[in-house]
Amino acid sequence: MRVSTKWEGNLAFTMTNPNGNELRMDARKEVGGDGSGVSPMEAVLGGLAGCMGIDMYMVLKPYQDKMTRMEIETDGTRNDESPKYFTAVEITVHVDGDVPASRVWRAVKLSDEKYCSVANSLKANLTYKVILNGEEVSA
Repeated sequence: MRVSTKWEGNLAFTMTNPNGNELRMDARKEVGGDGSGVSPMEAVLGGLAGCMGIDMYMVLKPYQDKMTRMEIETDGTRNDESPKYFTAVEITVHVDGDVPASRVWRAVKLSDEKYCSVANSLKANLTYKVILNGEEVSA
């Protein structure tokens, strides 16, 4: 897997994959960027959510026609000093539709333990909670 990331001036960079899809990254204004793109660490959190979402969608294939929403929120806590890596990431999975809680949790666990390359590339302790039809459900 290869991507190209090019400097766009100041603290801005654009990542391009082999298909020509782009992701603009920039530092936040408080550290000298103009904030016109996502920060690289936000991109990591988004990549984690996207990876898990794809995995979960595939695992929940029998329920795809019954799902009306799947949204994954990632909230990362960073080290106080440089390098400011993630020390913990909380992942909240919202699913709406006629899907059994046990199947949603199975999809979360399979993504975490077997399929999600991004989750397995992080050193952070990952924790999960699932919101099904607006209510938190336990494993």
